[in-house]
Amino acid sequence: MTTNPAVRPEIIDFYTRSDEAARLHATATGTLELARTRELLRRHLPPAPARVLDVGGGPGTHAHWLAADGYTVHVVDPVPKHVSQAGALDGVTSELGDARRLTAAAGTYDVVLLLGPLYHLHDKGDRLSALTEAARVVRPGGLVAAAAISRYSPLLDYIATTDITEPAVQDRVRDTLNQGRYAGQRGFTVAYFQTSDELREEVTEAGFADPTLYGVEGPGWVAVKAIEKYADTNLLGMPMYDAALAAARLAEPHDALIDASAHILAITHT
Repeated sequence: MTTNPAVRPEIIDFYTRSDEAARLHATATGTLELARTRELLRRHLPPAPARVLDVGGGPGTHAHWLAADGYTVHVVDPVPKHVSQAGALDGVTSELGDARRLTAAAGTYDVVLLLGPLYHLHDKGDRLSALTEAARVVRPGGLVAAAAISRYSPLLDYIATTDITEPAVQDRVRDTLNQGRYAGQRGFTVAYFQTSDELREEVTEAGFADPTLYGVEGPGWVAVKAIEKYADTNLLGMPMYDAALAAARLAEPHDALIDASAHILAITHT
């Protein structure tokens, strides 16, 4: 077991203090991310009880439904709080670890998920290490799914909240648009946001052929977030949520709309 993952301490601190277990259930935008990620993965997953390694799986949000679907799920995460939460779920095991240095033997998993690590690794070399480790531990022909946060999501998010009118916010958004880096000044921790082209290039450079990229939430998430903020209500089950979900599905075939999502998902096989 990796007992001291080389992860930036501010990232560990952020997730220790925050309630990541509730994030994808507390708002309609979070639920949209969860529903669409689950929908896209189920489209490509091999039949249960395939073995799934959920790297950076946090408190086990995705591990929970995967185990309920009959998969054998093991979570690796650098945050001790998350490891305890995931390990307490029925049908899920967990360990403290680093996406760049997995303890699993080569070719031991049918599926490897990287739904969190890439956007907390500022350096391209570290992101490639995480991707190549996924390639190492997945069986030949196995499935690898890697998520990124869209380079344009801070701009769109701050439009929805109207914070984009603040000069300091504009400076930070400008830096992220130009360089992809986010220093964690407001509401999140240090992160690296990617374009779909950059994610595709890195997945390919790591040795995967022909990745398929999806915009997870689609372009409608911005409207959902804006309405939730100013109406102070959860839109889950409301027509606007249903519209955003329908828009995400309709946008799938159009590469130009991938980056309009808050998250981008690359799915590929070895």
